[in-house]
Amino acid sequence: MSILSILAGIFFILLYAAICFYVGYNGWVWLKTTRMKVNKWFYIGLLVMLSASIILGQFITFQPLKIVGGFWMVVIGYSLFLIPIANLLVYFFKKKGLFWIGLSIVLFFSFVFIYGSYNAWNPVIRSYDIYLNKQEESKDLKILMVSDIHLGQIVGVKHLERLVDKVEEVNPDIVLIPGDIIDDHIEPFIKEDMGKVLEKINAPLGVYAIPGNHDYYGNDLNRMVVEVEKAGIDVLMDETVLINDGFYLIGRKDLTDDHRKKVSDLTRNLDHGKPVIMMDHQPYDLDIAEKHGVDLLLSGHTHRGQLSPAHLITDRIYENDWGYLQKKNLHSLVSSGFGTWGPPLRLGSRSEVMVINLKFGTR
Repeated sequence: MSILSILAGIFFILLYAAICFYVGYNGWVWLKTTRMKVNKWFYIGLLVMLSASIILGQFITFQPLKIVGGFWMVVIGYSLFLIPIANLLVYFFKKKGLFWIGLSIVLFFSFVFIYGSYNAWNPVIRSYDIYLNKQEESKDLKILMVSDIHLGQIVGVKHLERLVDKVEEVNPDIVLIPGDIIDDHIEPFIKEDMGKVLEKINAPLGVYAIPGNHDYYGNDLNRMVVEVEKAGIDVLMDETVLINDGFYLIGRKDLTDDHRKKVSDLTRNLDHGKPVIMMDHQPYDLDIAEKHGVDLLLSGHTHRGQLSPAHLITDRIYENDWGYLQKKNLHSLVSSGFGTWGPPLRLGSRSEVMVINLKFGTR
């Protein structure tokens, strides 16, 4: 490890400690206005525990710690916006409104935790009708697309069973999973025997998946592929398959993989009289996909920011950060995902599956 990396690490820890102190100090000042009797040392200990939970949760396999760390991350993130505003208001109102200003912040976080949890654990079905001017004699195709499941310590068997219920409700012709099946590590998947639930997902034309960036991060990609394929899901790694002699399905490795193939290599020898569907976890380079004859591009990754106003950032980063976009002959669909990363909360986004009713010929 270089000296620069060590110094950067020290700077980050000191900055994070300063932010936690700032948030904690303001919380203590407000608590004193409530006249609640809170022991100072208990409060300090609680603050230290909360602050450490984010870091410890990365190294210790303990679900409550992971959840607490995720919630604390949200508190820190929103507090960086809210507390400076509160400080200014208190300054201008000469501390007269301190109790009510603090109470409004507490109520805001109560709303985020309650409504955000509801959005995270209650998935919806969003439907899209897409017309391709190819093979008018072909049958319509119903696709269920679900991305970013993030199976791990937080998203587990119970939420996975909700996915099974959605698949059974929709009854699609094919199920496609464009990445982030696990949340970094495969151990929770194996420990909770999630494969037994995953294998309940079936469709007449099969279930196909590709890896996302989080499937790489824990260095468990190969084990993930083995476990997922045991559950009857075909994982495509820069592969193209012709399904039912009717359409092509391309599955790309994630952008994280330095050795993934170019779109041109995957589409070069295809019969472009047939529909071409491609799964690519991160929704970049739509123009390249369109140039090489991809008709339908399915992605995830963005979570639509997961928590507002982060969707304003994803909207700036990606040409299509959520929902449907047509670019010439290319139809792009990006899902906000089924699971969550970090805190099991969603605000301004919703856990979802997408149903794509693919129709051939003109409207």
